[in-house]
Amino acid sequence: MATDVPYTRGRHQLSEHCHAWLVPDGTWGWSNAGLVVGDGASLLVDTLFDLAMTREMLDGLAPLTDRSPIRHVVNTHSNGDHWFGNELVAGAEIIASEETVAEMASAGPDLILGALGLPGPTGEFVRHIFAPFEFGDITATPATRTFSDTLDLDVGGLDVQVIKLGPAHTEGDSVVFVPSERVLYAGDLLFIGGTPITWAGPIGNWVAACDRMLALEPVAVVPGHGPVIAPERIHEVRDYLLFVQEEARVRFDKGMSAEDAMRDIALGRFDALDEKGRLAQNVLAVYYDLDPTLERVGTIEVFHRIAELEGWR
Repeated sequence: MATDVPYTRGRHQLSEHCHAWLVPDGTWGWSNAGLVVGDGASLLVDTLFDLAMTREMLDGLAPLTDRSPIRHVVNTHSNGDHWFGNELVAGAEIIASEETVAEMASAGPDLILGALGLPGPTGEFVRHIFAPFEFGDITATPATRTFSDTLDLDVGGLDVQVIKLGPAHTEGDSVVFVPSERVLYAGDLLFIGGTPITWAGPIGNWVAACDRMLALEPVAVVPGHGPVIAPERIHEVRDYLLFVQEEARVRFDKGMSAEDAMRDIALGRFDALDEKGRLAQNVLAVYYDLDPTLERVGTIEVFHRIAELEGWR
């Protein structure tokens, strides 16, 4: 079965025309991509965090793309580990939702390069999680075609659907679905084995996005991070989101600050997830939803709070 593929680095065939490029271990920056191969043309779902990783992937896909060149690239959202390699496929049509393209303008390599220079424990944390990657030689290459809700593409005779389900993880999260083979590329709407992070929210939208992915009735799902899964495992992400939403709401109703709430919540069965400090941003997302007047916390400060929750003091 497609969901029995090993979680090992490289290309894995999921169906006749659908492939995944997996990059363990799925933590910060180690993201997955996908390839849909039609007759004489293919579609790439996301590029990777830096040029070396993206070159490795393109070389690994070459046995397929030499005869079916990449004509389309879909960036599922605006986090750099899903589009910083775009310059290497700039000859293709690069597609993303309108919201994703808008976010790309302020989510390029300069954001991370600035964070890498931070002093103290926050800087140490950022340098630790991003140490394997090289950002200095990247030319930011945003998508060149946008869509607002759904987009149907013909990829060498295959029908491919691009569906915007955000805002959730980011403002413009999109998924790619191949109906004839029931393969779903979910981007960062799914973290498997790791903690979801709600940069945009609200969490309720993300739960609804999980429901919409389940309604597609896929047989194989490629998450943005983690192994290929059966659709039932979408509930793992959905359950975590509902847990945080409820725990944060209880503390909001008691008058606790978001900072106190994120330190007070015991994760229970979710404590084993990687990157559990992302709870900091997830609690903030709930508080923003409950009180839209709250001042938004900047990305650098969020990294500071995540680092603290994970013991970087």
